[in-house]
Amino acid sequence: MNVKTIAEYQAEGKSPEIVFWVGCAGSFDARAQKITRALCEILEYAGVEFAILGNEERCTGDPARRAGNEFLFQMTAAMNIETLNLYGVKKIVTACPHCFNTLKNEYPALGGHYELVHHTQLINSLIEEGKLKMKESGTFKGQRITYHDSCYLGRANDVYEAPRALLEALDVDLVEMKRSRKNGLCCGAGGAQMWKEDEPGDKRINLERVEEALSVEPGVIVANCPFCITMLQDGLKAKEKNELIPVYDLSEMILSNLK
Repeated sequence: MNVKTIAEYQAEGKSPEIVFWVGCAGSFDARAQKITRALCEILEYAGVEFAILGNEERCTGDPARRAGNEFLFQMTAAMNIETLNLYGVKKIVTACPHCFNTLKNEYPALGGHYELVHHTQLINSLIEEGKLKMKESGTFKGQRITYHDSCYLGRANDVYEAPRALLEALDVDLVEMKRSRKNGLCCGAGGAQMWKEDEPGDKRINLERVEEALSVEPGVIVANCPFCITMLQDGLKAKEKNELIPVYDLSEMILSNLK
């Protein structure tokens, strides 16, 4: 794929419609890289002019702030804001709710003011505008699917409808878990928990969540966050169900369903 950096756009005297913030997981994690590629292919299919920062993109600083290292967060955020403002970036899409929340709600206090869209919101808009054409009988049509609301997209930013609109476009049989939407249960990775050892307790949170998902007997579990996907897959492995029930990001499902 030939994905341009914003520096390459500006060298040509152009500006992209939107900047894709790839994020640490989307750059370095093998599973999340597939989501990065899926979103790029969807944007190319829809004719959206987009760019990435490439090597100029740093971590947003979300894990540092959640873990209590405010100095590291502010230092990292300041460098990112300087880069984004230098290029005159106005609109950003990201496939990571952690990046989405930090850029949208925490960067303005440090001088970073941007329009943020999560990839589920952008994909839904592209379908509504007719820029993405869906197959009538796609791969997931009629499949029994449950959807996990990630904390930083759901409770933190009230984004519940766009992901479900995509599932509707895929014509799946959506079965909600007992705890969903505002009452959704964390996968166990938020608040920098991804990077630390377990605290004393009876059960891992991701196991609790996977048990809840399995109770509705889905054929597929769907998420919108690389952290959540990792935790859900690990929970399924612990239950020896990972070979039977796949965990997909919504972008991967949409890509497989394009005409």
